[in-house]
Amino acid sequence: MEELWSGAPELPLASAEELWIEVAKGVSVRVLRWTPDESSAASLSPVVVVPGWGSVFEGWRPLLTEWATRRPIVYIETREKKSARITRKVRREDFEMRHHGHDVAAVLAELEIDSGEVDWFSSSLGSTLLIDAYQSGVLAGRSSILLAPNPDFPFPLWARVLLNVPLPKFIHPALVRFAVWIVERRTKEEGQRIRYRRTLMSQDLERLLLSSRVNIRYSLPQDLSGATVPCAVMTATSDTLHDMDKVLDIVERLPNAVLIEVPSNQYAHEADVLVEIEEFQASVKNW
Repeated sequence: MEELWSGAPELPLASAEELWIEVAKGVSVRVLRWTPDESSAASLSPVVVVPGWGSVFEGWRPLLTEWATRRPIVYIETREKKSARITRKVRREDFEMRHHGHDVAAVLAELEIDSGEVDWFSSSLGSTLLIDAYQSGVLAGRSSILLAPNPDFPFPLWARVLLNVPLPKFIHPALVRFAVWIVERRTKEEGQRIRYRRTLMSQDLERLLLSSRVNIRYSLPQDLSGATVPCAVMTATSDTLHDMDKVLDIVERLPNAVLIEVPSNQYAHEADVLVEIEEFQASVKNW
């Protein structure tokens, strides 16, 4: 599983680059960049991708393989992932939502990218941290696709109990296997099931537990009137891991948001979803 967290994945008709950017003292996050070989596409403003909690690149390969031929792509892995280089003892507060937003801002600053010129694409935790950062004024954007954002993280009671009990490291593998079993029982889509299994099996368990303990206490601000970036909240009714009612509530609370329903969560990871994405991005010009 180590190969999932290092190396710049080569995509056809695009050049690849892997960076580790220091975002805080002792914390560097992995950033992947692709630039289209076609000069007219390479000159366009970037799409910045912020994937979900623990998400690995392989789950996004089908979409990014096509997208990287059309636009420069910057893919930012958040600090709870195994790819992050943390050279000091990790603490629970390291994974608070505000740090994720500031990390993304630090990456853009290092790359000399103005967040106001960015077309964002994000998923799950990535979507939540962007909404939080828009509301707090840490980030701006030209447009933002938010796939299955989480307004909160309602872990079941048994998980809440486990997360609040000190757990010896020797039982971590058993916990992962148990989490995989739970997710597979709850997930209807085969592609989503495969992605989550791969994600869970490849994590740094200490970071995953600490970030879980933080996320379980987090919820988006009720007032999102400051998050004025034009947003498309993308979801699928077949996605049983993300509450549709809560997703719809986010659409209502964001001042410039529309809902895009897609056939499945897996569809949102495939190149075909670029039809919906590019239609939304084009429509933003008329807002």
